[in-house]
Order: sequence, then C-alpha cells, then structure tokens
Amino acid sequence: MIETNDILLFSGATLLAFVVTYLSIPSIIKVSNLKHLFDDPEDDRRVHTEATPTLGGLAIFAGISLSALFFIDISLLPELKYIIGATIILFFIGIKDDILIIAPLTKMAGQIIAGFVVVVFGGVQITNLHGFFGFSEIHYLVGVPLSILTIIVVTNAINFIDGIDGLAATITIIISGTFGVWFFLIEDYQYFILSLVIIGSLLAFLRFNVFSKKKKIFMGDTGSLILGFLLAVLAIHFNEKNLTLENSDYFILPAPSVTFGIMIVPLFDMMRVMFIRVMKRKSILYPDKNHIHHICLRLGLSHHQTVLLIAFSNLLFIVFSFWASDFITIRRLLLLLFILATASSYLAAFFANKKNNE
Repeated sequence: MIETNDILLFSGATLLAFVVTYLSIPSIIKVSNLKHLFDDPEDDRRVHTEATPTLGGLAIFAGISLSALFFIDISLLPELKYIIGATIILFFIGIKDDILIIAPLTKMAGQIIAGFVVVVFGGVQITNLHGFFGFSEIHYLVGVPLSILTIIVVTNAINFIDGIDGLAATITIIISGTFGVWFFLIEDYQYFILSLVIIGSLLAFLRFNVFSKKKKIFMGDTGSLILGFLLAVLAIHFNEKNLTLENSDYFILPAPSVTFGIMIVPLFDMMRVMFIRVMKRKSILYPDKNHIHHICLRLGLSHHQTVLLIAFSNLLFIVFSFWASDFITIRRLLLLLFILATASSYLAAFFANKKNNE
C-alpha cells in the first residue's frame, strides 16, 4: 500500500532530477559559447544548420546521479554505487568524445570497463535465458560476457538514434517509464525511483533541446552513453526479477522478448543500419543517413512529427508485447516483433525512396 511518505519520496526524486538538470543547462550553454564547444553543422550527416552546444549530457548526469544518491536507499539497492561508478566512467569517455573526438575502440573499451564494473562487482547480470532455445540457467562465465555484451549493445543503440532533436530523450523516457511502471506494480521501489530520476532529468533536458531556440543544447555522447547504459541495467533487472515472480499477476514468461519489444526502436534500428552497412561492404561504424529518423525526414515529416511518429510506434510495440506475452512463446513473440519491425521499416523506406524519385 502506497503511503504519503512514498508519494513524497517519488515526487521528490523526480523533481530534484528535473531541477538539477534544468538549472545546470544554462551555465553549460554559457561555458560552451565562451569556449566554442559546438556540434559541427557542416557534417553531412547532421540535420541541423546551426552550431549547437553538445554538452547536455553533463546536466543529465548531474540530475540523475544526485537525485539517485539522495533518494535511493543504498541498503536496498547495494549495486547503486557500482551503477554510479560505471556511469562516471562513461561520463568521462563521453565528455572527451564530445570535446575532442576519440577513437571508436577507445570508446568501446570504456563501455566494456563500465559494463565489467556493474556486472562483476554490482551483480547486475543475466543468469537465465528464460527457456530461449531450450536454455534456462547459464553458467557465471557465460552470463558475465553476455551481460556486458547486452550493456554495450543497448548503450550504442541509444547513441545511434540520437540524431534529431528530442528523439533519444523521448524514446528513453518511454522505455524507462515502461520499466518503471512494472517495477512500481511489483513494489520494486528502488528501481522505480531510478526510472523516475531518468525521466525527471530528461524532461528538463527536452525543455532546452526541443522547445528553446536561444538556449538549445544537445545531449552529446555523454548523455546518450549514460542513458543507454542505465536502460541496459533496467532491462537486465527486469528480466532477472521475472525469475522470482512465477506466482505473481505481473509475471512475464517471455521476458526477453518483451524487453526487445519495449526497446524495439533503438535496437532494431541499430541492427537494420548495421546490416545495410555490411551489405554495402562498409564498416558498421561508417556514418550514414539510413536511420529510421532519416527515412521519416525524407518522407517530408518535420523533426517534431518524426519524433512523435517514432515514439507512438514504440508505444504500440510495447502494448502489443505485453498483450501477446500471455499466450505467445518467447521465440514466436521475438520472431513476430522482428517481422513487424522489418515490415514497418521497409514500407517507410519504400515510400521515402518513391517520394525522392518523384
């Protein structure tokens, strides 16, 4: 039963994350202007035309970390110190990349180290595959690298979709909110608070990223890496927690497939783009304009319309995933989600190319 103190706790966590982020951004913009720390609008992959500060991730990191440390009970969530420690590693990797640009392998090394910290020391790891292809419990030596790989994939997936104003933040809010609601329903309040502080911080960020012209800012790699990492932590915990809820009304048997449905926009878009690059015999890190938001823009949609369409699509997949989880097996649900995502992206690309040809 939720009490008044709990409501105050949840509200306070969200509000503090929002306020810290909101108050930090103007100062960051001022310093960025003084030091000429801008995103390059002349890069042919960019869809913006004005030089814009890229250090919004600093404010997001401050809002999330301060609120989490203040409101989450570390005795009930002992892995929090490792989660925060890992985000600090990604924070410095992201800051250096936003200011100086670092080699992809260096960035990957930082992600591996951050993943190692939270998996090995924090115990945030995959221990069971929920019967996927007949596998249930897995050995620790298999679970550790699989968990680190999952963190790297999700982290880079958020980084991949951070291409237009508000997209990465909006999708992260939807994903975090979905996990958060489920954590609330099963009374896992510490992870619920972690979801709330992510949302609170991003709501403040969107105020400047989407709705401001004079004080516009991007989250940069600092923000996208931290957000992707935190979503990976929430996803792993979501799957592991389901292992203990077989008699609960909120138990989800095909949890890995539902996780894919919740995070389908960033995960599928990354897989699709990497597949295209491989087929064209280019590096999977080769930049291009084949992302789903680029396709929507070619259809003639504005930035805001593109974000709303993609966000609505993600919500539809989430609703479908939870609805179908009651009567579809893990493999069939995963296959069905993959087919639906492939068909949707193919149709969008088909009409975009037809429009361009006309």
